[in-house]
Amino acid sequence: MKTGGRLIVEALEANGVERMYCVPGESYLAVLDALHDSPIQSIVCRQEGGAAMMADCAGRLTGKPGICFVTRGPGSTNASAGIHIARQDSIPLIMFIGQVASHAREREAFQEVDYRAFFGPIAKWATEIDDAARIPEIVTRAFSVATSGRPGPVVISLPEDMLTSEVEAPAALPFTPVETQPGEAELAELEKLLAAARRPIAILGGSRWNEKAVADFQKIAENWSLPVGVSFRRQMLFDHLHPNYAGDVGIGINPKLAARIKEADLVLLVGGRFGEMPSSDYTLMKSPYPDQTLVHIHPDSSELGRVYRPTVAINASPAAFATAFAARKPAGKPAWADATAQAHADYLAWSTTPKSGPGAVQMGPIMDYLESVLPEDAILTNGAGNYATWVHRFHRFRRYATQGAPTSGSMGYGTPAAVAAKATFPGRAVVAFAGDGCFMMNGQEFATAVQYDLPIIVIVVNNGIYGTIRMHQEREYPGRVEATDLRNPDFAALARAYGGHGETVETTDAFAPAFERARASGKPAIIEIRLDPEAITPTRTLTDIREKR
Repeated sequence: MKTGGRLIVEALEANGVERMYCVPGESYLAVLDALHDSPIQSIVCRQEGGAAMMADCAGRLTGKPGICFVTRGPGSTNASAGIHIARQDSIPLIMFIGQVASHAREREAFQEVDYRAFFGPIAKWATEIDDAARIPEIVTRAFSVATSGRPGPVVISLPEDMLTSEVEAPAALPFTPVETQPGEAELAELEKLLAAARRPIAILGGSRWNEKAVADFQKIAENWSLPVGVSFRRQMLFDHLHPNYAGDVGIGINPKLAARIKEADLVLLVGGRFGEMPSSDYTLMKSPYPDQTLVHIHPDSSELGRVYRPTVAINASPAAFATAFAARKPAGKPAWADATAQAHADYLAWSTTPKSGPGAVQMGPIMDYLESVLPEDAILTNGAGNYATWVHRFHRFRRYATQGAPTSGSMGYGTPAAVAAKATFPGRAVVAFAGDGCFMMNGQEFATAVQYDLPIIVIVVNNGIYGTIRMHQEREYPGRVEATDLRNPDFAALARAYGGHGETVETTDAFAPAFERARASGKPAIIEIRLDPEAITPTRTLTDIREKR
């Protein structure tokens, strides 16, 4: 006879969970008690949204479901931001919620929420366990649902009395991963289409990748001389200095790359959905009938033909597809090899940093410095805002599992993501980028980094405004500023108050020594860059936008 709380923890252990992220609550004390005797590490966070985002980043970097626990009512609704990120980003995540006791259900009890109804539209599966004897069954199913097809978040509600009840139940077993393999006929058809093409391009996206899959697709690109683009915030899927790399297909796309996609006669879309952001609002490929021949590879059959009608649909994970197609080679040298070399040259020119701009701090030289000192396996995380352009456009990702950034465009992600990245890969450098507005949304998770001795470095690009919104405001309503100015704390002092290391950078030359001091401190660190608000993008100022409307 075991309690529901003990069965939950044993099911997690059976499925190889090493750590979970949580904000504690009296609604799941039985689980916390069981964790006391478990090898699973509990990382206590400062807000449930941060805990869910940590679980998301863990799932994003490893392909295994990130795990978080939150309490009922406000705890669960705080965490909903992280669930939305995982859903739109196709990330495996399982969130457990302590629920009111069974006798109080549907009475609007203290902090009661109907979690099936609340999370149903944004979770891949939302359920509640009424009988503790079914815990092994439901938790095993949760791992399968979260990782199969198009991955996504699973939400499991745990009534308080169910967790304390004692039952007999079978020992939990690990879930069986579900893989989808490409068919021989579809691979042969793709080979024919490539042989007949003159202007092909591959675009990589989505999840269900791993280090081997990335290496296998690099071999495919080399075999077929394919130019390769990566979808919005999926830049870790292809080495940016590889001669076949053509750039990222996201917000602020290189116009030459956009033209290349529009003019392509064959688009090989691997793993991604090619949603609103990477498709430039569905203009790079027309929906539902693209001008280009489209071969779409996706692990979830419901995504094939959902927005674009493909010429060939291959229901397979990116990993399975890359393994299967890597052995196939063209009969001779492809006719487009020179165009592929030009695509890479266009990327290198586009990703060369500007050396000047308004104000005393220039982000271009700062990015160049970081490129010179960060190792290839360094993990960069960020949330949303114009500051992120400096990472997306000018950092050259070289390896898999080095990027933690939400394709959903959620603010507040970078700091908690960095905490999870460092906990998951303690031997690797982890640098978070955040705007001042972005940092303040989940910046309290810096305290979590301090508590668990996770020496992340958070670069806060402080321009005193909600920059992206101000940019759009000046374009649409020039000179009519409203609700976009911010008055911020001293971020370096805040870092020290938390027990970390703090630096303030007010000139370009001050950044490198500040970064070295932060790294040498061995503590979690915040480096505040005080950026002129006029430097709203790498190439435009607020005045430009206002006057050229």
